Amino acid sequence: MKRNASIVILTVLIAVGTASADWEYVRYWGSYGTGDGYFSSPSGIAISSDGKVYVVDQGNHRVQYFTVLGSYVDQWGSFGSGNGQFNFPVSATVGSTDYVYVSDRVNHRIQYFTPAGSFVGQWGTYGTGNGQFRNPWGLAASADGTVYVADSSNDRIQYFTWNGSFLGKWGSAGSGDGQFRDPRGLTIAPAGNVYVADSGNNRIQYFTSNGSFRGKWGSAGIAEGKFDIPSGLAYSDGAGPYIRLIFVADTGNDRIQYFDANGSFLNTWGESGSSASSFNYPLGAAIAPKSVPNNRAGALYVADTRNNRVQVFKWTDPNVAPSSFGKVKALFH
Repeated sequence: MKRNASIVILTVLIAVGTASADWEYVRYWGSYGTGDGYFSSPSGIAISSDGKVYVVDQGNHRVQYFTVLGSYVDQWGSFGSGNGQFNFPVSATVGSTDYVYVSDRVNHRIQYFTPAGSFVGQWGTYGTGNGQFRNPWGLAASADGTVYVADSSNDRIQYFTWNGSFLGKWGSAGSGDGQFRDPRGLTIAPAGNVYVADSGNNRIQYFTSNGSFRGKWGSAGIAEGKFDIPSGLAYSDGAGPYIRLIFVADTGNDRIQYFDANGSFLNTWGESGSSASSFNYPLGAAIAPKSVPNNRAGALYVADTRNNRVQVFKWTDPNVAPSSFGKVKALFH
């Protein structure tokens, strides 16, 4: 009986702290409030090559940034329509010039800033013409400086030079290939494919850099590979045995799912709640670049929106639980 009890305890200890079979919960930071390091419905995350973690603090109409370990550094923004002000900003990306681009959703524009938050420029007004927006949402920047914008209420993707000159667009309202219903998240793979969270159609579509349709996956549901309002996307070169991963913040299902670059399901974690590895309406996700410090390269950062926090996960060998090994060993002495 004593040996059997030890086996039960061993199983429990190995399970503690793991998010899935291969992605382990690391930590979280934040709670509801207006002070430094507090959030009101954080919705987007972007991470610079030197390890600045930019969090779009939607309800507080600002951007805050942190170290990769979650230590508060600084912030900018307030409610309004002036330069550097916001009206429910929702997403961010770091461009090839290191400028930080922010989708200022209800002001129907994109603003961009220096890495420390000084205003540089903006573009966009309300409308349906080229370079106009209706509730711009997701942002992604390619290596050549092109900035892609999910123009959500216009059901299209627009793309621009680094300083906002219009280059092209694709998409229309509908459920056919290359059509959208409330597109939100964007991410770009190094091969040039642009992935779009087609939220209202509960699917992911992907395209060439100029909008030619390449493929799609997903439909409404709770099973593996299905979605309920997928919103945030993040690309990773790989982890463990996997290469070229697409992470999806499956918002309405309160979970993260990830796939290969062609949409084949690989794994998932998360459930509704406020404990570690649980979520409440996660909207944004970002992968830390390989260059970031403090052993956070390749980590996944998630904007856990209604829990008013950021959660961090990192790949771990599914056959080893380092944080539990000492406790397990002690049981048999």
